[in-house]
Amino acid sequence: MPIDSPTVLVTGGAGFIGSNLADRLIQEGARVRILDNFSTGFRENLEEISGSFEFIEGDVADGTVVASAIKDVEIVFHEAALPSVPRSVEDPVSTHQACVEGTFNLLLAAKDAGVRRFVYAASSSAYGDQPTLPKSETMAPAPMSPYAVAKLTGEYYASAFYRVYGLETVSLRYFNVFGPRQNPSSPYSGVISRFIDALMTNTRPVIYGDGEQSRDFTFIDNVVDANLKAASSATAPGLVMNAANGERISLNSLLSTLKEITGKDIDAEYLDPRTGDVKHSQADNSLAVQTLGYKNLVGLEEGLRKTLAWWQNSRFAR
Repeated sequence: MPIDSPTVLVTGGAGFIGSNLADRLIQEGARVRILDNFSTGFRENLEEISGSFEFIEGDVADGTVVASAIKDVEIVFHEAALPSVPRSVEDPVSTHQACVEGTFNLLLAAKDAGVRRFVYAASSSAYGDQPTLPKSETMAPAPMSPYAVAKLTGEYYASAFYRVYGLETVSLRYFNVFGPRQNPSSPYSGVISRFIDALMTNTRPVIYGDGEQSRDFTFIDNVVDANLKAASSATAPGLVMNAANGERISLNSLLSTLKEITGKDIDAEYLDPRTGDVKHSQADNSLAVQTLGYKNLVGLEEGLRKTLAWWQNSRFAR
């Protein structure tokens, strides 16, 4: 990120993606401020960040807190959300407050404070269950859950603030990000963290549906690098771009790979499909490659091994 010691705000910085991003920003020389209310983030993630940062405990849905957090900030990385389709189905109000109202508050504060660049964590859930693969940004959105609608609304607001107010916004649509610091203990956690936790504790991994649904699993380092590039690219403002691995694998195949890596031979428990889940997902990364010079720094199997190594030294290894 070729900017001399910028002051940056990372919302959701105690979370999985946010804490990894904050870590990298500190390594790049940025002055980092983190805003998090610990609704899904953890103090343990903050403790793993290697370097100093300013921390503000608060909610992005609180306009007063946001206005204070964004003071003197040059770049905002907006990672805060309630990141779960099932959670949004059960509690759409909380998802709306966190993802829609929170994003709007941040954009408004960023505009008023003269923030230079606003990088938004968008979601591949915007594509819904369209059969066309890979998913391209030119496809019409077809969200299937309150979470997908909320994240897509954030995209629309970001684009509007760019067009109307000149706030440089960039939206990155994440595809099933995984890696160190992803909490496996929640039913809303990513499937890779839950699979690893189950196998390593000799518990049957749970698969919703027949396991033939496929996902584009993206290691955290790739997404973090995309954020840094999005913060500095001259041609990125106003764009929505996929940030993914660009390949897909079924959950059954994923579990087989993890069984080989962990040396565990434990069969899955298959439950009914979940409302709002899509069948197949795979990204076309062409726009990010052209605009950001985006590339996969870490592939799927290497990422799985890195995630397992982290788990073995984490508080979850019991």
